[in-house]
Amino acid sequence: MKISIVPYLVKRFLRFDKDQPFIFLSALLAFLGITLGVTVLLIAMALMNGFDKEFKNKLTIMNYPLTIVPKFYGSVNENLLMDLESKFSDLKFSPYVQSAIMARSGTKLEGGYIFGVNFKDEAEVNSVLKKAIKDSSFKKFDVLIGKSLKEEFKLYKDDKLMYIFTQVEPGGLSVTPKIKRFKVKSVFDSGLTAYDKAYSYTTLASMQAMLHLPSNQFDGIHIFSKNPHEDILKIKEMLPISVTIKGWWEDNLNFFAALELEKASLFIVLMLIILIASINIISSLLMTVMNRRGEIALLLSLGATTTEIKKVFLYLGIVIGIGGILAGILFGMSGLWVLSTFDIVSLPKDVYPTTTLPLDLSLKDFFMIISGAFVIVVLSAYYPAKKASEVDILTVLRNE
Repeated sequence: MKISIVPYLVKRFLRFDKDQPFIFLSALLAFLGITLGVTVLLIAMALMNGFDKEFKNKLTIMNYPLTIVPKFYGSVNENLLMDLESKFSDLKFSPYVQSAIMARSGTKLEGGYIFGVNFKDEAEVNSVLKKAIKDSSFKKFDVLIGKSLKEEFKLYKDDKLMYIFTQVEPGGLSVTPKIKRFKVKSVFDSGLTAYDKAYSYTTLASMQAMLHLPSNQFDGIHIFSKNPHEDILKIKEMLPISVTIKGWWEDNLNFFAALELEKASLFIVLMLIILIASINIISSLLMTVMNRRGEIALLLSLGATTTEIKKVFLYLGIVIGIGGILAGILFGMSGLWVLSTFDIVSLPKDVYPTTTLPLDLSLKDFFMIISGAFVIVVLSAYYPAKKASEVDILTVLRNE
């Protein structure tokens, strides 16, 4: 029975050599480089996924997963709403009427949109509003405003806020914009200043009265869905040609495309750390091959096969690489645990959608990092292993 010499030689070549300390140092640097690369990649991908998920959650809350709107010549009415509610009982629907407005308080003006909604239905599709109206009841011409608008205008509960509507109405020899004072009843906080300044909510009856719309006609329907990408296809099939449906992602395609591009670019750049570390594997193994040429030639002359010699150096590189990958996983996961457990980094709320670092490492990214690092390690070890198996026995033994 033939005993393999591969494991023995791998262990022997991994030991520190006093005569050639630089070989061990090069291998150690390769190990540390791969460890650092995997650690940084895991944390960076978790951060990118976390911010991506956080932005999507915020945009879904205020933009709504799905929205039904009329086409150029169409309308959204109560009959359509009742039909949708009967066919899709698992979804939540909230009809709305909206108008572009200018909010005015003293000399300050702020542009935005005001939505007329049924607050009970809207609370089912918007968790931010549900929290804001928990202890409030809304009558005609009461309004719910954002926290940023409240702070900018220095408003308090029951204060009056003037809204200037974009619709105009005739007045003598000219037309004048519609102006109405609403009573501030409550305040919502979405976490995003742009929405808190631009969006206001009042009752559906208030907006229908201001815009002279019948009580059964709406500008659109907000829909809450846990699986909007699937439900949008089902709803499209039964909608009349006068209306259409859009998902929240359709208004933010460029934004999320930029996030995906940034994530891919970051992955490639950080993978270069592992690639640079793999150069140390190549140099370390090549120096080992040069230093051990006599031993390799002797082993070949005593019956060792070129395949066994190739395996020795291939396994040697893989052991260094896998050791670095495992250490990188350990340090990376430890870093993620520390960042998620302790409030080490605090972010400004007016810039980011969250005040703490959002972390979300997906299994896909995890396996991509590990697989990419492993492929780089194997490719780095292959060339020195191939050179070791090509040692000329006669030339080496004659010279050494």
